[in-house]
Amino acid sequence: MPNAYVLKGGYVYDPLNGIDGEKMDVAIADGKIVDTAPKGAKVIDVSGKVVMPGGVCIHSHIAGGKVNSGRRLRPEDHRKDVVPKRGQLRSGVGYTVPSTFITGYRFAAMGYTTVFEPAVPPLKARHTHEEFQDTPILDNGGFVLTGNNWFVLNYIRNNEMDKLAAYIAWLLWATKCYAVKIVNPGGVESWGWGKNVNGLDDKVPYFDVSPREIVTALAQVNEKLGLPHTIHVHGNNLGHPGNYEITLETMEAVREVKPAKGRRNVIHFTHVQFNAYAGTSWKDFASGGKEIAEYINKHDHVTVDIGQVIFGDATTMTADGPWEFTLHQITGGNKWVNSDVELETGSGIVPYVFRRTIPVNAVQWAIGLEIMLSVNDLYKVCLTTDHPNGGPFYFYPKIISWLVSRKARNEMLEKTHKAAAERTTLKDLDREFSLYDVAIVTRATQAKILGLKNRGHLGPGAKGDVAVYDLDPTKVDISSNPDLVEKAFSAALYTFKDGEIVVKDGEVIAAPQGSTIWVKVKSLEEMMPLIEEDLKEMWKHYTVSLSNYPVQMEYLPKSEMIEVGA
Repeated sequence: MPNAYVLKGGYVYDPLNGIDGEKMDVAIADGKIVDTAPKGAKVIDVSGKVVMPGGVCIHSHIAGGKVNSGRRLRPEDHRKDVVPKRGQLRSGVGYTVPSTFITGYRFAAMGYTTVFEPAVPPLKARHTHEEFQDTPILDNGGFVLTGNNWFVLNYIRNNEMDKLAAYIAWLLWATKCYAVKIVNPGGVESWGWGKNVNGLDDKVPYFDVSPREIVTALAQVNEKLGLPHTIHVHGNNLGHPGNYEITLETMEAVREVKPAKGRRNVIHFTHVQFNAYAGTSWKDFASGGKEIAEYINKHDHVTVDIGQVIFGDATTMTADGPWEFTLHQITGGNKWVNSDVELETGSGIVPYVFRRTIPVNAVQWAIGLEIMLSVNDLYKVCLTTDHPNGGPFYFYPKIISWLVSRKARNEMLEKTHKAAAERTTLKDLDREFSLYDVAIVTRATQAKILGLKNRGHLGPGAKGDVAVYDLDPTKVDISSNPDLVEKAFSAALYTFKDGEIVVKDGEVIAAPQGSTIWVKVKSLEEMMPLIEEDLKEMWKHYTVSLSNYPVQMEYLPKSEMIEVGA
Protein backbone atom coordinates (compact mmCIF):
# COMPACT_ATOMS: atom_id res chain seq x y z
CA MET A 1 0.00 0.00 0.00
CA PRO A 2 1.49 3.37 -0.99
CA ASN A 3 2.48 5.75 1.83
CA ALA A 4 1.93 3.10 4.49
CA TYR A 5 4.89 2.02 6.57
CA VAL A 6 5.85 0.04 9.61
CA LEU A 7 9.02 1.25 11.31
CA LYS A 8 9.99 -1.98 12.97
CA GLY A 9 11.91 -2.53 16.16
CA GLY A 10 13.28 0.91 16.88
CA TYR A 11 13.90 2.47 20.29
CA VAL A 12 11.01 4.92 20.55
CA TYR A 13 11.18 8.18 22.54
CA ASP A 14 7.71 9.71 22.73
CA PRO A 15 7.43 11.70 25.98
CA LEU A 16 3.84 12.91 25.50
CA ASN A 17 2.81 9.26 25.55
CA GLY A 18 5.26 8.26 28.28
CA ILE A 19 7.40 6.08 26.01
CA ASP A 20 11.05 6.16 27.06
CA GLY A 21 13.25 4.13 24.74
CA GLU A 22 10.83 1.22 24.44
CA LYS A 23 11.59 -1.16 21.58
CA MET A 24 8.45 -1.11 19.47
CA ASP A 25 6.95 -0.61 16.04
CA VAL A 26 5.53 2.64 14.68
CA ALA A 27 2.88 2.42 11.94
CA ILE A 28 2.05 5.17 9.45
CA ALA A 29 -0.85 5.23 6.99
CA ASP A 30 -2.65 7.98 5.07
CA GLY A 31 -0.26 10.57 6.46
CA LYS A 32 -0.96 9.77 10.12
CA ILE A 33 0.24 7.55 12.93
CA VAL A 34 -2.03 4.51 13.29
CA ASP A 35 -2.40 1.67 15.75
CA THR A 36 -2.03 -1.00 13.10
CA ALA A 37 -0.65 -0.61 9.61
CA PRO A 38 -2.89 -1.77 6.75
CA LYS A 39 -2.10 -4.87 4.77
CA GLY A 40 0.65 -4.24 2.26
CA ALA A 41 2.43 -1.58 4.27
CA LYS A 42 6.15 -1.38 3.63
CA VAL A 43 8.25 -2.61 6.54
CA ILE A 44 11.45 -0.69 7.34
CA ASP A 45 13.79 -2.30 9.84
CA VAL A 46 14.95 0.40 12.28
CA SER A 47 16.18 -1.94 14.98
CA GLY A 48 19.08 -0.43 16.88
CA LYS A 49 17.96 3.07 15.90
CA VAL A 50 16.35 5.98 17.78
CA VAL A 51 12.81 6.91 16.73
CA MET A 52 11.21 10.22 17.70
CA PRO A 53 8.35 12.43 16.52
CA GLY A 54 9.30 15.00 13.91
CA GLY A 55 11.06 17.96 15.50
CA VAL A 56 9.11 21.12 16.32
CA CYS A 57 10.73 24.55 16.53
CA ILE A 58 8.77 27.25 18.35
CA HIS A 59 11.02 30.15 17.38
CA SER A 60 13.18 30.56 14.26
CA HIS A 61 13.23 33.57 11.96
CA ILE A 62 12.84 31.87 8.59
CA ALA A 63 10.48 34.03 6.52
CA GLY A 64 9.23 37.55 5.90
CA GLY A 65 10.46 41.05 5.17
CA LYS A 66 13.02 41.18 7.96
CA VAL A 67 14.55 37.85 6.99
CA ASN A 68 14.69 38.85 3.34
CA SER A 69 16.41 42.13 4.25
CA GLY A 70 18.91 40.10 6.24
CA ARG A 71 19.63 37.99 3.18
CA ARG A 72 20.23 41.07 1.04
CA LEU A 73 22.43 42.63 3.71
CA ARG A 74 24.87 39.70 3.81
CA PRO A 75 26.31 38.66 0.41
CA GLU A 76 29.56 37.74 2.16
CA ASP A 77 27.57 35.37 4.35
CA HIS A 78 26.21 33.53 1.33
CA ARG A 79 29.44 33.23 -0.64
CA LYS A 80 30.89 30.77 1.86
CA ASP A 81 27.79 28.56 1.82
CA VAL A 82 26.59 28.03 -1.75
CA VAL A 83 24.47 24.90 -2.24
CA PRO A 84 24.27 23.71 -5.86
CA LYS A 85 21.21 22.19 -7.49
CA ARG A 86 21.02 18.44 -6.93
CA GLY A 87 18.54 16.25 -8.77
CA GLN A 88 15.06 17.65 -8.16
CA LEU A 89 16.27 19.84 -5.30
CA ARG A 90 16.77 23.54 -5.77
CA SER A 91 20.00 25.44 -5.30
CA GLY A 92 20.37 28.05 -2.60
CA VAL A 93 22.65 29.77 -0.13
CA GLY A 94 23.27 30.12 3.64
CA TYR A 95 25.05 30.66 6.04
CA THR A 96 23.29 32.42 8.88
CA VAL A 97 20.24 33.43 6.83
CA PRO A 98 19.65 30.55 4.40
CA SER A 99 17.38 30.95 1.42
CA THR A 100 13.95 29.38 1.60
CA PHE A 101 14.81 26.07 -0.06
CA ILE A 102 17.93 25.50 2.02
CA THR A 103 16.01 26.34 5.20
CA GLY A 104 13.50 23.58 4.50
CA TYR A 105 16.12 21.05 3.46
CA ARG A 106 18.36 21.62 6.48
CA PHE A 107 15.59 21.47 9.04
CA ALA A 108 14.27 18.27 7.47
CA ALA A 109 17.73 16.71 7.37
CA MET A 110 17.84 17.09 11.17
CA GLY A 111 14.44 15.43 11.53
CA TYR A 112 12.41 18.64 11.98
CA THR A 113 9.02 18.97 10.34
CA THR A 114 7.30 22.01 11.93
CA VAL A 115 8.83 25.48 12.39
CA PHE A 116 7.26 28.78 13.45
CA GLU A 117 8.28 32.26 12.29
CA PRO A 118 7.95 34.33 15.47
CA ALA A 119 7.75 37.95 14.27
CA VAL A 120 5.31 38.87 11.51
CA PRO A 121 4.58 42.58 10.94
CA PRO A 122 0.87 42.61 10.03
CA LEU A 123 1.41 44.86 7.03
CA LYS A 124 3.98 42.41 5.65
CA ALA A 125 2.15 39.20 6.43
CA ARG A 126 1.39 38.49 2.78
CA HIS A 127 5.09 38.38 1.94
CA THR A 128 5.71 36.09 4.90
CA HIS A 129 3.14 33.66 3.52
CA GLU A 130 4.78 33.82 0.11
CA GLU A 131 8.02 32.69 1.71
CA PHE A 132 6.20 29.98 3.67
CA GLN A 133 5.01 28.64 0.32
CA ASP A 134 8.57 28.74 -0.97
CA THR A 135 9.99 26.80 2.01
CA PRO A 136 9.71 23.08 1.25
CA ILE A 137 8.67 20.24 3.56
CA LEU A 138 8.07 22.25 6.74
CA ASP A 139 4.71 22.96 8.28
CA ASN A 140 4.81 26.56 9.44
CA GLY A 141 2.95 29.42 11.05
CA GLY A 142 3.55 33.01 12.12
CA PHE A 143 3.27 35.04 15.31
CA VAL A 144 1.82 38.48 14.62
CA LEU A 145 3.52 41.51 16.21
CA THR A 146 1.17 43.43 18.51
CA GLY A 147 3.03 45.07 21.41
CA ASN A 148 3.60 48.42 19.68
CA ASN A 149 0.56 48.50 17.41
CA TRP A 150 -1.42 51.78 17.51
CA PHE A 151 -4.78 50.01 17.77
CA VAL A 152 -3.50 47.97 20.71
CA LEU A 153 -2.01 51.00 22.47
CA ASN A 154 -5.19 53.05 21.95
CA TYR A 155 -7.47 50.34 23.30
CA ILE A 156 -5.26 49.80 26.34
CA ARG A 157 -5.09 53.54 27.01
CA ASN A 158 -8.88 53.76 26.89
CA ASN A 159 -9.35 50.52 28.86
CA GLU A 160 -11.44 49.08 26.00
CA MET A 161 -10.69 45.43 26.56
CA ASP A 162 -13.57 44.09 24.50
CA LYS A 163 -12.38 46.12 21.53
CA LEU A 164 -8.83 44.93 22.12
CA ALA A 165 -10.02 41.32 22.06
CA ALA A 166 -11.97 41.94 18.86
CA TYR A 167 -8.98 43.59 17.20
CA ILE A 168 -6.62 40.74 18.11
CA ALA A 169 -9.14 38.22 16.79
CA TRP A 170 -9.47 40.22 13.56
CA LEU A 171 -5.70 40.68 13.22
CA LEU A 172 -5.06 36.94 13.49
CA TRP A 173 -7.65 36.36 10.78
CA ALA A 174 -6.34 39.18 8.58
CA THR A 175 -2.73 38.00 8.78
CA LYS A 176 -3.55 34.28 8.91
CA CYS A 177 -1.21 34.00 11.88
CA TYR A 178 -1.13 31.66 14.84
CA ALA A 179 -0.15 33.57 17.97
CA VAL A 180 0.31 36.97 19.63
CA LYS A 181 3.89 38.26 19.68
CA ILE A 182 5.13 41.13 21.85
CA VAL A 183 8.57 42.67 21.29
CA ASN A 184 10.02 45.27 23.67
CA PRO A 185 6.47 46.33 24.62
CA GLY A 186 6.18 50.10 24.23
CA GLY A 187 9.85 50.47 23.38
CA VAL A 188 9.54 50.07 19.63
CA GLU A 189 6.79 52.71 19.43
CA SER A 190 8.91 54.98 21.67
CA TRP A 191 11.78 54.48 19.21
CA GLY A 192 9.67 56.28 16.63
CA TRP A 193 10.02 59.29 18.92
CA GLY A 194 13.75 58.74 19.37
CA LYS A 195 13.24 57.14 22.77
CA ASN A 196 12.93 53.75 24.48
CA VAL A 197 11.43 52.38 27.67
CA ASN A 198 13.77 51.15 30.38
CA GLY A 199 11.38 50.22 33.19
CA LEU A 200 8.18 48.24 33.24
CA ASP A 201 6.23 51.33 34.28
CA ASP A 202 7.78 53.85 31.88
CA LYS A 203 5.22 55.52 29.66
CA VAL A 204 5.08 55.36 25.87
CA PRO A 205 5.04 58.86 24.32
CA TYR A 206 1.59 60.12 23.30
CA PHE A 207 -0.21 56.90 24.29
CA ASP A 208 0.75 57.17 27.97
CA VAL A 209 0.68 53.42 28.56
CA SER A 210 3.41 51.29 30.11
CA PRO A 211 5.02 47.96 29.17
CA ARG A 212 3.35 46.42 32.22
CA GLU A 213 -0.09 47.50 30.98
CA ILE A 214 0.64 46.25 27.45
CA VAL A 215 1.81 42.79 28.51
CA THR A 216 -0.94 42.34 31.09
CA ALA A 217 -3.73 43.45 28.78
CA LEU A 218 -2.59 41.25 25.91
CA ALA A 219 -2.18 38.28 28.25
CA GLN A 220 -5.73 38.75 29.52
CA VAL A 221 -7.14 39.03 26.00
CA ASN A 222 -5.09 36.06 24.78
CA GLU A 223 -6.53 33.83 27.50
CA LYS A 224 -10.05 35.24 27.08
CA LEU A 225 -9.98 34.31 23.40
CA GLY A 226 -8.64 30.86 24.25
CA LEU A 227 -5.76 31.04 21.78
CA PRO A 228 -3.74 27.82 21.63
CA HIS A 229 -0.44 29.52 22.47
CA THR A 230 0.12 32.09 25.22
CA ILE A 231 1.52 35.54 24.54
CA HIS A 232 5.03 35.13 23.13
CA VAL A 233 7.19 37.82 24.73
CA HIS A 234 10.55 39.37 23.84
CA GLY A 235 11.14 41.45 26.93
CA ASN A 236 12.26 45.01 27.54
CA ASN A 237 15.97 45.82 27.80
CA LEU A 238 17.00 42.77 25.80
CA GLY A 239 20.77 42.53 25.51
CA HIS A 240 21.53 44.96 28.33
CA PRO A 241 23.45 44.16 31.54
CA GLY A 242 21.14 43.73 34.52
CA ASN A 243 18.05 42.96 32.45
CA TYR A 244 17.22 39.74 34.36
CA GLU A 245 15.45 41.92 36.92
CA ILE A 246 12.91 43.38 34.47
CA THR A 247 12.50 39.87 33.01
CA LEU A 248 11.45 38.55 36.41
CA GLU A 249 9.26 41.60 36.95
CA THR A 250 7.50 40.96 33.62
CA MET A 251 6.90 37.31 34.49
CA GLU A 252 5.51 38.33 37.86
CA ALA A 253 3.26 41.00 36.30
CA VAL A 254 1.06 38.37 34.62
CA ARG A 255 1.09 35.78 37.40
CA GLU A 256 -2.53 36.49 38.37
CA VAL A 257 -3.87 36.31 34.81
CA LYS A 258 -6.36 33.46 34.59
CA PRO A 259 -5.16 30.88 32.05
CA ALA A 260 -7.38 29.48 29.35
CA LYS A 261 -9.01 26.13 30.01
CA GLY A 262 -6.61 23.23 29.77
CA ARG A 263 -3.34 24.95 30.61
CA ARG A 264 -1.43 26.52 33.47
CA ASN A 265 0.93 28.93 31.68
CA VAL A 266 -0.01 32.44 30.52
CA ILE A 267 3.31 33.75 29.16
CA HIS A 268 6.09 32.33 27.04
CA PHE A 269 9.33 34.27 27.40
CA THR A 270 11.33 33.76 24.26
CA HIS A 271 15.13 33.55 23.76
CA VAL A 272 15.35 34.14 27.51
CA GLN A 273 19.15 33.90 27.46
CA PHE A 274 19.23 37.41 25.95
CA ASN A 275 17.11 38.65 28.88
CA ALA A 276 18.99 36.85 31.65
CA TYR A 277 21.90 39.21 32.25
CA ALA A 278 23.21 40.45 35.59
CA GLY A 279 25.79 43.18 36.19
CA THR A 280 25.71 46.95 35.87
CA SER A 281 27.93 47.34 32.77
CA TRP A 282 29.85 45.34 30.19
CA LYS A 283 32.79 45.23 32.62
CA ASP A 284 30.94 43.28 35.33
CA PHE A 285 28.56 41.54 32.92
CA ALA A 286 27.43 38.23 34.45
CA SER A 287 24.66 35.63 34.43
CA GLY A 288 21.23 36.08 35.92
CA GLY A 289 20.34 32.63 34.61
CA LYS A 290 20.25 31.02 38.04
CA GLU A 291 17.64 33.54 39.22
CA ILE A 292 15.57 33.04 36.06
CA ALA A 293 15.64 29.25 36.44
CA GLU A 294 14.72 29.47 40.13
CA TYR A 295 11.67 31.59 39.27
CA ILE A 296 10.57 29.16 36.55
CA ASN A 297 10.99 26.25 38.97
CA LYS A 298 8.67 27.93 41.47
CA HIS A 299 5.95 29.09 39.07
CA ASP A 300 3.79 27.27 36.54
CA HIS A 301 2.57 30.28 34.57
CA VAL A 302 5.87 30.76 32.67
CA THR A 303 7.52 28.80 29.87
CA VAL A 304 10.65 29.78 27.97
CA ASP A 305 12.83 28.97 25.02
CA ILE A 306 16.55 29.50 25.31
CA GLY A 307 18.10 31.34 22.37
CA GLN A 308 21.39 29.48 22.83
CA VAL A 309 24.48 31.28 21.54
CA ILE A 310 26.75 29.52 19.05
CA PHE A 311 30.29 30.82 18.63
CA GLY A 312 30.79 32.19 15.14
CA ASP A 313 28.77 34.25 12.70
CA ALA A 314 25.22 35.34 13.47
CA THR A 315 22.81 37.80 11.95
CA THR A 316 20.84 39.61 14.61
CA MET A 317 17.36 40.57 13.48
CA THR A 318 14.46 41.68 15.60
CA ALA A 319 11.49 44.01 15.76
CA ASP A 320 13.40 45.61 18.66
CA GLY A 321 14.77 48.53 16.64
CA PRO A 322 16.30 50.39 19.61
CA TRP A 323 18.37 47.37 20.62
CA GLU A 324 19.69 46.94 17.09
CA PHE A 325 20.78 50.59 17.05
CA THR A 326 22.63 49.96 20.31
CA LEU A 327 24.26 46.84 18.83
CA HIS A 328 25.21 48.81 15.72
CA GLN A 329 27.08 51.21 18.00
CA ILE A 330 28.63 48.44 20.11
CA THR A 331 30.04 46.78 16.99
CA GLY A 332 31.77 49.99 15.95
CA GLY A 333 29.38 51.03 13.25
CA ASN A 334 28.82 47.67 11.59
CA LYS A 335 26.40 47.78 8.67
CA TRP A 336 22.81 47.71 9.77
CA VAL A 337 19.15 48.09 8.86
CA ASN A 338 16.56 49.90 10.97
CA SER A 339 13.02 50.48 9.82
CA ASP A 340 9.53 51.46 10.92
CA VAL A 341 6.42 49.59 9.80
CA GLU A 342 3.76 52.28 9.73
CA LEU A 343 1.37 52.04 12.70
CA GLU A 344 2.46 48.59 13.78
CA THR A 345 6.07 47.84 14.65
CA GLY A 346 9.68 48.30 13.60
CA SER A 347 12.79 46.23 13.01
CA GLY A 348 16.55 46.19 12.91
CA ILE A 349 19.31 43.96 11.54
CA VAL A 350 23.00 43.88 12.47
CA PRO A 351 25.56 41.18 11.54
CA TYR A 352 27.46 39.92 14.55
CA VAL A 353 30.19 37.44 15.48
CA PHE A 354 30.10 35.63 18.84
CA ARG A 355 33.69 34.97 19.93
CA ARG A 356 34.63 32.57 22.69
CA THR A 357 37.59 34.79 23.64
CA ILE A 358 35.36 37.76 24.48
CA PRO A 359 34.10 37.73 28.11
CA VAL A 360 30.55 38.91 27.32
CA ASN A 361 30.11 36.37 24.51
CA ALA A 362 31.52 33.60 26.69
CA VAL A 363 29.01 34.37 29.43
CA GLN A 364 26.17 34.55 26.91
CA TRP A 365 27.07 31.09 25.60
CA ALA A 366 27.11 29.66 29.13
CA ILE A 367 23.80 31.25 30.20
CA GLY A 368 21.65 29.34 27.71
CA LEU A 369 23.01 25.97 28.82
CA GLU A 370 22.87 27.08 32.46
CA ILE A 371 19.14 27.76 32.26
CA MET A 372 18.31 24.60 30.33
CA LEU A 373 20.22 22.48 32.83
CA SER A 374 18.76 24.29 35.86
CA VAL A 375 15.04 24.17 35.00
CA ASN A 376 13.65 21.10 36.74
CA ASP A 377 10.53 20.58 34.63
CA LEU A 378 11.60 20.26 31.00
CA TYR A 379 8.03 20.87 29.89
CA LYS A 380 8.75 24.52 30.66
CA VAL A 381 11.79 24.97 28.42
CA CYS A 382 12.53 24.62 24.69
CA LEU A 383 15.79 24.32 22.76
CA THR A 384 16.26 27.20 20.29
CA THR A 385 19.02 29.52 19.07
CA ASP A 386 16.62 32.33 18.17
CA HIS A 387 17.91 31.65 14.65
CA PRO A 388 19.79 33.53 13.31
CA ASN A 389 20.30 35.79 16.36
CA GLY A 390 22.15 33.38 18.61
CA GLY A 391 23.41 31.33 15.68
CA PRO A 392 22.08 29.15 12.85
CA PHE A 393 19.41 26.58 13.65
CA TYR A 394 21.44 23.74 12.19
CA PHE A 395 23.68 23.84 15.25
CA TYR A 396 20.89 22.22 17.30
CA PRO A 397 22.77 18.88 17.23
CA LYS A 398 25.83 20.59 18.71
CA ILE A 399 23.70 22.00 21.53
CA ILE A 400 22.22 18.55 22.13
CA SER A 401 25.75 17.17 22.50
CA TRP A 402 26.47 19.77 25.20
CA LEU A 403 23.24 18.93 27.02
CA VAL A 404 23.80 15.17 27.09
CA SER A 405 27.48 15.36 28.03
CA ARG A 406 29.17 17.28 30.83
CA LYS A 407 32.40 16.20 29.21
CA ALA A 408 31.50 18.08 26.02
CA ARG A 409 30.50 21.19 27.98
CA ASN A 410 33.70 21.18 29.98
CA GLU A 411 35.81 20.80 26.86
CA MET A 412 34.14 23.89 25.43
CA LEU A 413 34.50 25.74 28.74
CA GLU A 414 38.25 25.10 28.65
CA LYS A 415 38.44 26.71 25.20
CA THR A 416 36.29 29.68 26.24
CA HIS A 417 37.15 32.85 28.16
CA LYS A 418 37.33 32.20 31.89
CA ALA A 419 34.37 34.56 32.45
CA ALA A 420 32.05 31.73 31.33
CA ALA A 421 33.16 29.63 34.29
CA GLU A 422 33.56 32.47 36.77
CA ARG A 423 30.36 34.44 36.13
CA THR A 424 27.87 31.60 35.62
CA THR A 425 27.10 28.35 37.44
CA LEU A 426 27.65 26.18 34.36
CA LYS A 427 30.87 24.55 35.60
CA ASP A 428 29.03 23.31 38.70
CA LEU A 429 26.13 21.68 36.85
CA ASP A 430 26.55 17.94 36.44
CA ARG A 431 23.12 17.21 34.97
CA GLU A 432 23.18 15.31 31.68
CA PHE A 433 20.13 14.96 29.46
CA SER A 434 18.89 11.55 28.40
CA LEU A 435 17.49 10.91 24.94
CA TYR A 436 14.05 11.12 26.53
CA ASP A 437 14.95 14.61 27.78
CA VAL A 438 16.17 15.56 24.31
CA ALA A 439 12.82 14.46 22.84
CA ILE A 440 11.03 16.60 25.43
CA VAL A 441 12.85 19.88 24.71
CA THR A 442 12.93 19.46 20.92
CA ARG A 443 9.49 17.97 20.34
CA ALA A 444 7.06 17.38 23.19
CA THR A 445 7.44 20.68 25.03
CA GLN A 446 7.41 22.81 21.91
CA ALA A 447 4.24 21.16 20.60
CA LYS A 448 2.58 21.29 24.02
CA ILE A 449 3.38 24.97 24.59
CA LEU A 450 2.12 25.79 21.10
CA GLY A 451 -1.10 23.90 21.78
CA LEU A 452 -0.60 21.57 18.83
CA LYS A 453 -2.52 18.37 19.48
CA ASN A 454 -1.37 16.42 16.44
CA ARG A 455 2.37 17.11 16.55
CA GLY A 456 5.24 16.33 18.85
CA HIS A 457 4.08 12.79 19.61
CA LEU A 458 3.55 9.39 17.99
CA GLY A 459 0.10 8.49 19.27
CA PRO A 460 -2.64 7.33 16.90
CA GLY A 461 -4.04 10.26 14.93
CA ALA A 462 -0.86 12.33 15.13
CA LYS A 463 0.63 13.53 11.87
CA GLY A 464 2.91 11.03 10.22
CA ASP A 465 5.95 13.13 11.05
CA VAL A 466 8.73 10.86 12.31
CA ALA A 467 12.49 11.10 12.65
CA VAL A 468 14.81 8.08 12.81
CA TYR A 469 18.41 8.53 13.97
CA ASP A 470 21.35 6.17 13.50
CA LEU A 471 22.16 5.78 17.16
CA ASP A 472 21.82 2.66 19.28
CA PRO A 473 21.16 3.71 22.89
CA THR A 474 21.90 0.18 24.14
CA LYS A 475 25.43 0.29 22.74
CA VAL A 476 26.40 3.96 22.92
CA ASP A 477 26.89 5.82 26.19
CA ILE A 478 25.75 9.22 24.96
CA SER A 479 27.40 11.18 27.76
CA SER A 480 30.76 9.68 26.84
CA ASN A 481 30.22 9.96 23.09
CA PRO A 482 28.80 13.43 22.40
CA ASP A 483 30.34 13.47 18.91
CA LEU A 484 28.27 10.44 17.92
CA VAL A 485 25.15 12.13 19.27
CA GLU A 486 25.88 15.28 17.29
CA LYS A 487 26.52 13.27 14.14
CA ALA A 488 23.29 11.29 14.48
CA PHE A 489 21.07 14.31 15.08
CA SER A 490 22.73 16.26 12.25
CA ALA A 491 21.64 13.77 9.59
CA ALA A 492 18.48 11.77 10.19
CA LEU A 493 18.49 8.22 8.87
CA TYR A 494 14.86 8.88 7.87
CA THR A 495 12.54 11.83 8.12
CA PHE A 496 8.88 11.22 7.38
CA LYS A 497 6.61 14.17 6.60
CA ASP A 498 2.88 13.42 6.48
CA GLY A 499 3.79 9.76 5.98
CA GLU A 500 6.15 10.41 3.08
CA ILE A 501 9.89 9.76 3.24
CA VAL A 502 11.57 13.12 2.65
CA VAL A 503 15.03 12.35 4.06
CA LYS A 504 17.00 9.13 3.77
CA ASP A 505 20.55 8.66 5.07
CA GLY A 506 20.75 12.36 5.85
CA GLU A 507 19.88 13.40 2.29
CA VAL A 508 16.66 15.12 1.21
CA ILE A 509 14.95 12.97 -1.41
CA ALA A 510 11.55 14.67 -1.64
CA ALA A 511 10.33 18.20 -1.02
CA PRO A 512 6.54 18.33 -0.64
CA GLN A 513 4.63 21.48 0.27
CA GLY A 514 4.07 21.91 4.00
CA SER A 515 0.94 23.25 5.67
CA THR A 516 0.45 26.71 7.15
CA ILE A 517 -1.15 26.62 10.61
CA TRP A 518 -3.26 29.58 11.68
CA VAL A 519 -5.97 30.48 14.15
CA LYS A 520 -9.49 31.79 13.71
CA VAL A 521 -11.64 32.91 16.61
CA LYS A 522 -15.12 31.43 16.15
CA SER A 523 -16.90 34.52 17.45
CA LEU A 524 -15.03 36.96 15.19
CA GLU A 525 -18.09 37.96 13.17
CA GLU A 526 -20.02 38.76 16.35
CA MET A 527 -17.12 40.88 17.63
CA MET A 528 -16.53 42.88 14.44
CA PRO A 529 -19.18 45.60 15.02
CA LEU A 530 -17.12 46.74 18.03
CA ILE A 531 -14.18 47.81 15.85
CA GLU A 532 -15.48 48.36 12.31
CA GLU A 533 -15.64 52.14 12.63
CA ASP A 534 -12.24 52.25 14.34
CA LEU A 535 -10.70 50.31 11.47
CA LYS A 536 -12.14 52.71 8.91
CA GLU A 537 -10.99 55.76 10.84
CA MET A 538 -7.46 54.55 11.54
CA TRP A 539 -6.97 53.30 8.01
CA LYS A 540 -6.73 56.90 6.82
CA HIS A 541 -3.13 56.71 8.07
CA TYR A 542 -2.19 53.52 6.20
CA THR A 543 -0.54 53.37 2.77
CA VAL A 544 -2.75 50.47 1.70
CA SER A 545 -6.51 50.23 1.61
CA LEU A 546 -8.33 48.23 4.26
CA SER A 547 -9.74 45.93 1.60
CA ASN A 548 -6.23 45.03 0.42
CA TYR A 549 -4.86 44.41 3.90
CA PRO A 550 -6.09 40.88 4.82
CA VAL A 551 -4.14 37.93 3.42
CA GLN A 552 -6.26 35.95 0.97
CA MET A 553 -6.57 32.18 1.25
CA GLU A 554 -4.76 31.82 -2.08
CA TYR A 555 -1.57 32.50 -0.11
CA LEU A 556 -2.20 29.37 1.97
CA PRO A 557 -2.36 26.53 -0.59
CA LYS A 558 -2.24 24.00 2.27
CA SER A 559 -4.15 25.64 5.07
CA GLU A 560 -4.52 24.15 8.53
CA MET A 561 -6.97 26.39 10.36
CA ILE A 562 -7.54 25.94 14.08
CA GLU A 563 -10.79 27.40 15.39
CA VAL A 564 -10.85 28.55 18.98
CA GLY A 565 -13.39 30.02 21.37
CA ALA A 566 -16.98 29.24 22.17
